[in-house]
Amino acid sequence: MAVNVIWQDRIRRLFTVSLSELSPFRREESYVSIDIGSNSIKMVEACTSGDHLELLNWGAVPTPSAAIQNNMVTEPERVAEVVRGLLESKGVRARRAVTAVPGPAVMIKRVTLPAQSAQDIENTILFEAGNFIPEDLDNVNLDYQIIDHLEESKQMEVLLVAAKRDIVSSYSDTLRSAGLIPLVVDVDYFALDNMYELNYDPVPDQVIALVNIGARYSSINILRGGRSTFTGDVPVGGRDITEALTRDLGVSAEEAEQVKAGREIGGVSVEQATMALGPATDALIDEIHYALSFFWTAATDERIDALYITGGAARVPELRQRLAVRAEAPVEIADPLARVALASSVDAAALRQRAPEFAVAMGLAVRRPQDK
Repeated sequence: MAVNVIWQDRIRRLFTVSLSELSPFRREESYVSIDIGSNSIKMVEACTSGDHLELLNWGAVPTPSAAIQNNMVTEPERVAEVVRGLLESKGVRARRAVTAVPGPAVMIKRVTLPAQSAQDIENTILFEAGNFIPEDLDNVNLDYQIIDHLEESKQMEVLLVAAKRDIVSSYSDTLRSAGLIPLVVDVDYFALDNMYELNYDPVPDQVIALVNIGARYSSINILRGGRSTFTGDVPVGGRDITEALTRDLGVSAEEAEQVKAGREIGGVSVEQATMALGPATDALIDEIHYALSFFWTAATDERIDALYITGGAARVPELRQRLAVRAEAPVEIADPLARVALASSVDAAALRQRAPEFAVAMGLAVRRPQDK
């Protein structure tokens, strides 16, 4: 049965291709990944070369003040100007781009449907979407991914993802204004998934939690055997730690960032810094644990085998150890460059020092426009 052309137009792709679909044994033209956060904008230029991903260029700049509001780019021209300047300063000529909307901006639901053809499923998807999306479907971008085929019951598990069209457009239009051609708009949850798949070997039945600590919120993606089973976010991030340190230690925001990085600053002893960091990091850990409790409640027979943390605050002293105690699982700082080849022109030492900040950008680097 043919899909109604109007319905088909409503299913605007948010994600398109997994790492396993990258074409091996050839070098492609490069893509630019742009991770637009509320605190900073991260850029990665990369391409597939042979059977691996090669990073050609990278950079980061502060996001213009108040340019991101309610998960939306509210000052697209200001952000575009900054992105354009970053690309020019790094000599990036590639124009094909990939970006992501923040997790809190999307609606996600997993549904079990009768097994059906690719032609029929889009009609079913639109019907299911109408039942859980509190918006007119004309006002949203909708995508889906078949995540499992249940042969015995002749059913399939499908992941539905929806985002308000104006939010998606705020990111894609910003890239266009910067002179880029946005080909894929992903979601940061799934970019983390791709980052993990790119650099680690999923173990069957192993449960992994990926936690990206952003400036204003932290996103969580729980994988079982490499497959996403739970996504969520908490309204606490690295900026909250910075603000707590400026308040409790009486230091500037710049000095607070030094404390977060484990560096000593004048007028603040190691003991004072440690005492201030404890409550600040515990507030974040409490929120992460609270979000994980929803997963534990839904999956009563599951436990988390390991957590991988990313983001600018991932290296805050003692955060990893304190989170491990609370979650009762080992915690590692994820390496988004573990299996990525670096071009000879890349300052590897400088990049690796900031690698946790580029987890989402590296996950975006493997996305390609392709129909499912």
